[in-house]
Amino acid sequence: MVETTTAAAPLGGGFVAQLLWGRWFMMFGSFLIMAGAGATYLFGVYSKQIKATLGYDQSTLNLMGTAKDLGANVGVLSGLIAEVTPIWFVLLIGSAMNFSGYLMIWMAVTERIPKPTVWQMCLYICIGANSQNFANTGSLVTCVKNFPEGRGMMLGLLKGYVGLSGAVFTQLYHAIYGDDAKSLILLIAWLPAVLSVMFIFTMRIMKLSKHPRETRVFYHYLYISIALALSAMALTIAQRTVSFSHGAYVGSATLVCFWLFLPLVVAVREEYADWKMKEQPANPPTPTDIVIEKISSEEPRKKPVIGKDDDSSWCSCWSDVWNKPERGEDYSILQALLSADMLILFLATFCGLGCSLTAVDNMGQIGESLGYPMKTISTFVSLISIWNYFGRVFAGFVSEIILVRYKIPRPLIMSLALFLSAIGDLLIAYPLSGSVYISSVLIGFSFGAQLTLLFTIISELFGLKYYSTLFNCGQLASPLGSYILNVQIVGRLYDHEAMNQLMQKGMTRSMVKGGLTCTGDPCFRSSFTVLAGTNTFGALVLLILVFRTRQFYKGDVYKRFSNAPTMISRDHIHGFAMFDN
Repeated sequence: MVETTTAAAPLGGGFVAQLLWGRWFMMFGSFLIMAGAGATYLFGVYSKQIKATLGYDQSTLNLMGTAKDLGANVGVLSGLIAEVTPIWFVLLIGSAMNFSGYLMIWMAVTERIPKPTVWQMCLYICIGANSQNFANTGSLVTCVKNFPEGRGMMLGLLKGYVGLSGAVFTQLYHAIYGDDAKSLILLIAWLPAVLSVMFIFTMRIMKLSKHPRETRVFYHYLYISIALALSAMALTIAQRTVSFSHGAYVGSATLVCFWLFLPLVVAVREEYADWKMKEQPANPPTPTDIVIEKISSEEPRKKPVIGKDDDSSWCSCWSDVWNKPERGEDYSILQALLSADMLILFLATFCGLGCSLTAVDNMGQIGESLGYPMKTISTFVSLISIWNYFGRVFAGFVSEIILVRYKIPRPLIMSLALFLSAIGDLLIAYPLSGSVYISSVLIGFSFGAQLTLLFTIISELFGLKYYSTLFNCGQLASPLGSYILNVQIVGRLYDHEAMNQLMQKGMTRSMVKGGLTCTGDPCFRSSFTVLAGTNTFGALVLLILVFRTRQFYKGDVYKRFSNAPTMISRDHIHGFAMFDN
């Protein structure tokens, strides 16, 4: 039986305390952490320096890219750590991993240490890339649990900032280091680590009721992020057509930072409004309502079974794996991982995200093979980053509107995203004038939409109880897909074509110093035709999930959160509760 009692709110603190420990400042901190958590998408910018300095061929470079993708997508460790440790500890681990991993790569490329072996370089980039999972778990999972009814919009916003991080880093490194791509690696090492440490005690789970202005605030944050994306795109186009001086790059970075920090104004405004409401006198003073669930005396209490051995408990645990709850309820980790729905998502992720990661990692070599200068290649990467953002926002906000109004399953939208990516692959396989620009837009948009939709679908089908582990498990297939598609297919076919071009010139591999270089349209034709077919197959597989979940998405996906009793604690900020997590 549920009864409502009252309790007086604790006094003290003041507006500064409310701001620092409030929900909106926590969200602002999450935006900055996410904006620094997408450094893996910049591999296409600095990979050429690694290839030239360390003398790698394309297969070796792609092996390094796969190690990066493995680290970026195998986040089970961060999820399991988050289940048993405070959030600040998760962020601290990620900060240390990011700094140490990328610092070692920078030292190797700048020859400050002896040339590492290939496996050491793979280990360094794997550690650095894996740190983004700790940032995701520490901030993204926290925000989803704090705003369960707005999780689609929340995921769209947060993953959108990750998508924009490539464009943000590009502007910052030009302003700080000029055109030195090696120094970009150093920027990737220290900046995300600093951002995580800055907000280390701000991220925490809050037992809050739904805020009355929640949706309106989400849209204000959306408008700011769109302005940031449009500014980054305009700057990218301008820098492509006009030669920027160092002072102009500083001005560009200043504009980007303005939009990055503008959400702080929204946070201050909202927390100030809440604080003023709290300070208004009431007759009599209004206590905070707390909903407490009590067991009715008429209900029989379950008594513990004495003498039951551990083996029977173990068997019961495994028997529950096949006794799954309804979709939308809280699955256990094993129940979710061994479900048919997760298997379909795993296969679709292998195809979709595996192809997207392969395309992003090879964008530098694609531009080089087609004769584009380094500045234009950087433009391709920025376009992928910016449209990655638009894909994530679309998947978060627009898919939410489509779901609520028209009851269209999210897996269907994810299937359409894979079809878009297949078109982008074909534009690279059979390039026309300017087609790589269009391909960058399509692949970036599809990549961003897939990630947000994957995380949202997992939260909707399997619940939020073990979300920090399940959302990390959900993307495990992408590094496997990246390895097979990137190393075994794209890398080998590129090197094969490069060797054919050498033989046509009457040269051998031993006569070429450094890595193999292929030029012309055929370099990526066969491999990206395979990627287009793989994306199409993944899109068709997702249609099976659409059929399986059609009845679930016709109902109220958020029913359990809107009907469940909520605990209202507007005064959470006065107890310095972050140390309790």
